[in-house]
Amino acid sequence: MKHYETFIFDSYDFDAPSGEVRLRYSLDDEIFFTEIIEIPRGNRNKDNLDNTLFALHLAAGTSYFKTCCPKNIEIRSGTLNAEQAAFWNSVYENGLGEFFYENSIDFRDLIHFPALGNTATPKEKQSTGRVLVPIGGGKDSVVTVEKLKAEGRDITLLRMGSHPLIDNMVSVMNLHCITVKRKLPRTLFEMNEQGAMNGHVPITALLSTLSVFIAEMFNFDEIAMSNEKSANEGNIEYLGKNINHQWSKSAEFENAFATYVKTYINPNLLYYSKLREMTELEIAGEFVKHPQYFDCTTSCNKNWKISGKLEGQRWCGTCPKCTFVFALMAAHVKKDAVLSIFNQNIFDNSDTIPLFKQLLGKEGFKPFECVGTPEETIQAFTMIKERGDFNDTPVMKIFTETV
Repeated sequence: MKHYETFIFDSYDFDAPSGEVRLRYSLDDEIFFTEIIEIPRGNRNKDNLDNTLFALHLAAGTSYFKTCCPKNIEIRSGTLNAEQAAFWNSVYENGLGEFFYENSIDFRDLIHFPALGNTATPKEKQSTGRVLVPIGGGKDSVVTVEKLKAEGRDITLLRMGSHPLIDNMVSVMNLHCITVKRKLPRTLFEMNEQGAMNGHVPITALLSTLSVFIAEMFNFDEIAMSNEKSANEGNIEYLGKNINHQWSKSAEFENAFATYVKTYINPNLLYYSKLREMTELEIAGEFVKHPQYFDCTTSCNKNWKISGKLEGQRWCGTCPKCTFVFALMAAHVKKDAVLSIFNQNIFDNSDTIPLFKQLLGKEGFKPFECVGTPEETIQAFTMIKERGDFNDTPVMKIFTETV
């Protein structure tokens, strides 16, 4: 793969009649990428969108920057002041931390967003009282929505892409849902086939910025995310940095992004997580109070493919997400109900023992997935052990022997 010197944020535009956003990038003006985001029709606000479109352009760039990680960054679509440049340096360095680790990249002194001038203060907008809730198909979104419903809030859902599982969830929630489509350029896949670097990107940072764009366009006052306390804990140290798969779900990102939005996009727009003070184990305890969602939620990432089709079961039963959530659910509901949800007994599968040892902090490090801390996994296992209905399984026997 050829080495390129400069990653260029070329241009963006928004065609209001069609609802199509185009985000353009290049490597040395030789390799070109155009990402397309399709916004549904509706009563769109077309004014004062440049600041949020610019932020969206910067956030989405991680997918293309990582192909070869050029040392130079050039921005042609706008300008940043020193504070903004520092924010985007942090998003790229921390949000791509797992990618740097897995590709053995020295990220130190790598990312330098140019600071070239001042930025105008955004205008305040009239309050509407409306809340936008991004959903991803899992238990966390459910808990956020049900908490807001209990408060009597005016809620609209937001999802990126279509999927039958989320269709079912939206139907149960009985709320209006905005569906945004994201089309990645073929050039990206061609480069990956030719040996370009690939790996994890801070997708929640992109979803957060997209949510701000939607909030501005359709006049929402609040964006309520579903990121929990557990996301603050990283996975492993690398070159002096705490690498956190969930960094763009952490309080560090949330606070910095909320400040960025208020300072440079809309001083009246609130961005926050409804679940920030809750652990994954506590969220699962809230989720089980709403059994109407048991058959239409999943945390298994094998379901969220680009094809948007449901392939096989909702839970693969062998990945970090499945094993972790199985333990959470088994801590809160009895065995028969857990087996009904997952259609299998993951604790009976001895092949999952190495994963559970990682989740429990007994071996290796916490998997690069959206899973909770070893402490809350141990707490979940302790609750399961005390109830006793899974104690004869290989996984629970390992836990009993090691505590």
